[in-house]
Amino acid sequence: MYDIKQLGDQFAQILNGKAEMTKNGCSVSLKRSFPVHIQGRPSHSVLPVGISFESLDANGHALNLGEITLLEQEIPNFSKSVVSQGLMVSALHNHWIFTQPNLMYIHIQSVEPPLSFARKVAHAFTTLTSRPIQGNNE
Repeated sequence: MYDIKQLGDQFAQILNGKAEMTKNGCSVSLKRSFPVHIQGRPSHSVLPVGISFESLDANGHALNLGEITLLEQEIPNFSKSVVSQGLMVSALHNHWIFTQPNLMYIHIQSVEPPLSFARKVAHAFTTLTSRPIQGNNE
């Protein structure tokens, strides 16, 4: 059996975040740190990065999910990195209109050991113009 708390802490450490334990898994909330305006107004709430795992089985495999805010120019390299590591891109879309710069949100997923997923995501973060950081509760 797996110590889910210890696994969650290791998962978060790989991603340079803090584990938020749930009944069935763990999530790590990060944010991107660059200026964004929506309709000419500054916004700090539209830059989330969420990485999680849940439904851990007896073999150590879990459903791993991620949603990462990307700048348009980051999409090709980030997508290539996650796909070349065997992760699935399940969606790529915008959330907001009239943003400056233009933002897109990529969803990734896999079923594998959570620490393997976290390492792959952390590697893909190296393709970004700025790595996600721990969010504070603004």
